[in-house]
Amino acid sequence: MKKNNFLRIIIFVFLTLICWFAYEKYLKKTVVEVPKAINNNEESVYNSNIIKDIKYTSEDLKGNQYIIISKQGEIDLTNSNIIYLTDVTAFIKLIKNSETIKITSNYGKYNTTNYDTIFSKDVKINYIDNIITGEYLDFSMGSDLLIISRDVVYKNLDNILKADVIELNTITKDTKVFMHNSNKKIKIKSVN
Repeated sequence: MKKNNFLRIIIFVFLTLICWFAYEKYLKKTVVEVPKAINNNEESVYNSNIIKDIKYTSEDLKGNQYIIISKQGEIDLTNSNIIYLTDVTAFIKLIKNSETIKITSNYGKYNTTNYDTIFSKDVKINYIDNIITGEYLDFSMGSDLLIISRDVVYKNLDNILKADVIELNTITKDTKVFMHNSNKKIKIKSVN
């Protein structure tokens, strides 16, 4: 009888160990603990998807140059071609007439593959004597199109214009100004 009890105990311990090992290896979730930053004037370095002081430069087939600068960017973990930017400044240098369009915004979403960029929050476009402000700007380098929307205000030396959307072709300079609601009017005020 003592042998049977001893054998049962050994089998029980053996099965318990197998279950414990299986749990540890296959079922237990691993918890990664991030260490707290040390207060000693040195920056702690962590593996992350955040990049500081970004500058991308690209050029189209016509020779127009697109430069985007940001204080910080975060790579999208689901699509590494997308970078979310903060404190964004962009320059579109047009070769045809040597003009530069400057764009600033608080945030941006930049596609490193096709260079399309979405600017958001306090968007400002400076172009010669023209200033356009709004809350959202979609720029496509492939179609040479700037579409600015949400609380759009266009100012030049002579006029102030308020609309819902301004669409600007960077090559032809063709501009479309419109309201989302056809019952609302575009507001134009003369500066003089």
